[in-house]
Amino acid sequence: MLTLPDPRLRVRSEPVTRFDQQTADMLAELERAMRAGPGGVGIAAPQIGWPMRAVIVDCRLARRPCRNHGLLHLINPEIEPGGRQVLGREGCLSVPDWVGMVPRATEIRVRYQDGSGQWQQLETTGFEARVIQHEADHLDGILFIDRVVSVHDLIRRPPAA
Repeated sequence: MLTLPDPRLRVRSEPVTRFDQQTADMLAELERAMRAGPGGVGIAAPQIGWPMRAVIVDCRLARRPCRNHGLLHLINPEIEPGGRQVLGREGCLSVPDWVGMVPRATEIRVRYQDGSGQWQQLETTGFEARVIQHEADHLDGILFIDRVVSVHDLIRRPPAA
């Protein structure tokens, strides 16, 4: 898992153009990395050193139950935000020990390719929408700390016991 200040976290990712066994292996590795992280509900390929436009989200793993679509493989995602923006607390596996208040759209529509390259679309709200927006930011080299509304809203988490 890459962590700040690794410069690869700031690189804009390239679109995925091939949907083959290598892509399936990348998605499987992403899922393993997400599940290995503490409290991880999503991960983007750049976080493990692959500058590809692919993310995995699984809000079934959230600490608090929320509406979700289960395990999502979102390749080349295109997000259309909707609803209003609300502040919510975010953290990141690549920025360990920090959390901050970040504004995100409450509703989104996502167009993406699945693991076989077929275009799909889904609409989601709430926490799942927040996670997808957070992970998609990684594809453009944006971290949640870039979106924190005030330095007073960036808080160092106490170390895990």
